[in-house]
Amino acid sequence: MSAGHTAVTTPARSAVIDEPVITCDTPQEECGVRDVLDRLGDRWSVYVIVELNSGVKRFKQLQRAIPGGISQRMLTLTVRRLERDGLVKRTVYATVPPQVEYELTELGHSLTHLVKALADWSIAHRPAIAAAREEWDAENPGSSVR
Repeated sequence: MSAGHTAVTTPARSAVIDEPVITCDTPQEECGVRDVLDRLGDRWSVYVIVELNSGVKRFKQLQRAIPGGISQRMLTLTVRRLERDGLVKRTVYATVPPQVEYELTELGHSLTHLVKALADWSIAHRPAIAAAREEWDAENPGSSVR
């Protein structure tokens, strides 16, 4: 356990979740988790990781492969952040115009099984989540939570 972690608690539904939950000293403390979750919780990083899992891609290939129409600027920011975190490797070739390729690092590849598990969970539970949302919306008409 790192210095920032002070307690290990068991979730209330331990029959469903066998893993302990690690808590921090204070609610404001980072614990090293928030940075990673912020990166993976943004709109585009998971898409980039998923696309690069299949192999090296040039910038435009990567941009076209990502659903939802990511802008050039947003893709540039996303891959720079992932590169800074050590998840993506950027290679520039001295051509005119310069050719740039992106690939996952070993660290980036180690994350893909977690991303796949999250995607699998999302697909498997999509109907239950949709039903829960419909039920909640029916019970809370006019709510701005959506």
